[in-house]
Amino acid sequence: MTLREISSLLERDFSGNEKLIISGINEIHRVRPGDITFVDHPKYYDHALGSAASVILINKKLPCPEGKALIFSDDPFRDFNKIILQYRNFMPSDKYISESAIIGSGTVIQPGAFIGNFVKIGRNCMIHSGVSVNDHCEAGDNVIIHSNTVIGSDAFYFKRRPEGYDKMHSCGRVIIHDDVEIGAGCTIDRGVSSDTIIGRGTKMDNQIHIGHDTVIGKNCLFAAQVGIAGVVTVEDDVILWGQVGVQKDLTIGRGAVVLGQSGIAKSLEGNKTYFGSPVREAREKMKELAQIKRLPELIKMLPRD
Repeated sequence: MTLREISSLLERDFSGNEKLIISGINEIHRVRPGDITFVDHPKYYDHALGSAASVILINKKLPCPEGKALIFSDDPFRDFNKIILQYRNFMPSDKYISESAIIGSGTVIQPGAFIGNFVKIGRNCMIHSGVSVNDHCEAGDNVIIHSNTVIGSDAFYFKRRPEGYDKMHSCGRVIIHDDVEIGAGCTIDRGVSSDTIIGRGTKMDNQIHIGHDTVIGKNCLFAAQVGIAGVVTVEDDVILWGQVGVQKDLTIGRGAVVLGQSGIAKSLEGNKTYFGSPVREAREKMKELAQIKRLPELIKMLPRD
């Protein structure tokens, strides 16, 4: 679409070359040249204007950066949603396996599984009963998805307004690479406007949640009840043991191991073992816990008046 066509759809004024081509829509953390993004807070104006995005929906009239375009909106969040709903609206299904789905040879879809519109599943996969693979999501070859797992649920993304919460509609996908196994009762959210990605060879236990736009590397191992928020990068060969919680917008380095019930609030270096909440290197955390255990004894040793 051209800048003029999108501006006409939104009924908004713009600044820039009206013939500029818009080829994608993305949030600021994933933009590429040709994308349109939005910004509605002064704190992020510079970040948006300096990003790779070609077009920025913005709620203030500012000078247009060279080579880019601006669309001026009193509510960029609302207008971003309007574009999404124009080109990636919900399509109801009346079959368990959509006629538009592409299923590779040797793949088994067990009774009661749901395969949505424009889904692609590779060869020699096993999709167990009760699994939902929602519209536009993709899985590679030799993928196993166990019962009652949902692939491609909407992103948990809302804007707080005086009257309540306004939903950001999701138009991204979930992409599962070859040789991945996902346990029972897991939920993997689609990207808001980009992709949630599960790397080749990664294995997930039961009852795991992966948030929107998160990228999981190759050969990772996640134990039961791991929860990962949105826009997280987990590099290759990472192990997260049971009930590890990961906050949004951070990176876990290659080869990191995080012990059970730990809470990750900031990025972690690779090839180290971590424990605790907030997480620290496991050896240091164990020393700290040992000292805390001695506190009653140490208090008794304090001089008294």
